[in-house]
Amino acid sequence: MLRCSIFLVRRVILSYGALMTDSLPLSAILLQAIAQKLCITATYNRGKVLLAPHILYTRHGDLHLDATTLYRDGREKREQKLGTYKVSGLTDLALSVRRFDADAQFNPDDDRYAGVALFAVER
Repeated sequence: MLRCSIFLVRRVILSYGALMTDSLPLSAILLQAIAQKLCITATYNRGKVLLAPHILYTRHGDLHLDATTLYRDGREKREQKLGTYKVSGLTDLALSVRRFDADAQFNPDDDRYAGVALFAVER
């Protein structure tokens, strides 16, 4: 499993550094959230979401995030399951103080992440 390191953070930021928030690269916020198991808030498809990010990976050259959606537009999700988010579609991204536990269904060794995973939560 990938562990957080300065080298990894720099590699992701250099590769995808064009994705920026006010002062921190988007990828740095996502790496911190995954490493510390902190939720993030964001806007996705014009809806406000609270996400528990589990893994950052690439697909077709773009960054993707698999995360559990805890809240959407202020309402708690009845069924919390892992969903895929294209990172370039996340706006107004910010770290939350809310912590999360890794979803028991999440498997970082799943074939779909083979060779493309950049960083994942530890279980």
